[in-house]
This record gives sequence, structure tokens and C-alpha cells, in this order.
Amino acid sequence: MTDNPWVAALVTLFLWWFSTGIILWRVRVADNGTGQDHQTSVIMGLPLLAIGFLAARASLMDLSAGGIYLAFLAALALWGWIELAFLSGVITGPNTKPCPPFVSQSNRFWRAVGTIAWHEALLVATLAALGLATIGAANPFAFGTFALLFVARISAKLNLFLGVPRINVHFLPKPLAHLASHFRIGRITALFPASISCLTVFSALLLERAVNVEHPGMSVGYALLTCLCLLALLEHWFMVLPLPDEKLWRWMIPAAKPQKELEDANGL
Repeated sequence: MTDNPWVAALVTLFLWWFSTGIILWRVRVADNGTGQDHQTSVIMGLPLLAIGFLAARASLMDLSAGGIYLAFLAALALWGWIELAFLSGVITGPNTKPCPPFVSQSNRFWRAVGTIAWHEALLVATLAALGLATIGAANPFAFGTFALLFVARISAKLNLFLGVPRINVHFLPKPLAHLASHFRIGRITALFPASISCLTVFSALLLERAVNVEHPGMSVGYALLTCLCLLALLEHWFMVLPLPDEKLWRWMIPAAKPQKELEDANGL
């Protein structure tokens, strides 16, 4: 496996775009199918979860470039299956109803937490498992990758809850249609510049490590994390800048079927 940091950056960019597109494609296909298709997607994806844990374990003592890539891919596999389970409406939370208008901020917050509670619990449990497995290991990049994804996602969710000018709900699947009612379109809050600043500083710190670390495998690992952190930063900017980010994946995702066609297909 190459130890060129530029190749690592390109690999990260491709995997971010391709894996996101595949998950969105599968969720839309299930949306257009029968009522059981979302559950089928999650069950069919279980090997991805198993491969992720096995690959993460296999990478722990391998600091070669190949071991670093294996750790990175393991974390993405784990994250991808959990996100598929969430978007499919299988692992979400106890609240499955839209948020009523004009509720208090605290009420809206707890309702929002209720929509994603089991998903967040699974993310925390996976992060903890990777962290425990990484103690004393030579290769920390499976844990590092998953932790970066987790922190960036929490930041994004909090900003969506508190308010941002642009919220892309084009790809929300039917099982999560109620989720949009917990978002707030409006002016940014103090959290947004704080999030942007933290991600920018952390990207710079990771880049410094990628450039100055002497071990070639570690250089690849930090390059992967740098690019991933910059992509998280870009996703935050998508919340405020008038950029057609949905066009990155729209071409590969089938159009949603009209409700009448879905009812006919399900025999209603």
C-alpha cells in the first residue's frame, strides 16, 4: 500500500463521496420499494459491521501504510453500517413523531434527542469498544477515525438544532421524515463559528503531524485524518453557503416514487 500522503488525501475524498452516495442510493431504493426493504438493507449490510470490527482488530499492531489504511477502512465500515441503520429507520430513537410548532427550546431539544437516542448510544458504544481495544496498541487510527467522525457529527447536529441558514433535507428518507421538524432554519448561533474554528485548528494540527512525523505509516494516517477533518469542515460550510452540495450525489440516486405508486406497490 502506498505511503504517499497525497494518495491518502485522494483516497479519503473518494471514499467520502462514494460511501455517502452508496448509502443514499440504497436508502432511496428502499424508500421506493416495499415496507420491509429498509430492514432488509440493514440485515444485508451486517457483514459490513462484522468486517469493520475484524479489520479494526487486525490493524491494531500494524503501523505499516497497509495497516493504517486497514484501520481507516474499518472505521468507515463501522460508521457506514450504523448510518445505514439510522437512515433506514431501524436504529433511531423512541420518538418517531414530528415536533409540534411553538414548543419551548428545552422541549424541542429533548424531542430531538428522542429521535436519535438509540443511534447515538450505538455510536458511543462503538467508540468505547474501539477505544478500549486501542489501549496499548501501536495503530490508533481506527479509533481516531471513528472519534473524528463522531465529534464532527455531534457538532453538525447541534448546529442544525440551534439554527443555520441552509438545511438540505432532499435526501431524508421516509422513515426519518419527522426529523426535519426538529431542525431550525435561521441565523447562525455562536456555536457555528466555534465549530468552524475548532475544525480549522484541528485540521492544521493534523496536517502538521502528517508533514513532520518521521514514520511513513503515521504520516499516511495523519494525512487521512487531515483530509477527513477538512471534509467535516466543508460539510459545516454547506450549512451557510449557497452551494448546491446535493448535486454531488443527485445524479446517482433514483427519483422518489409518488406516494400513489408506493401505495399501489404495497397493495394499499
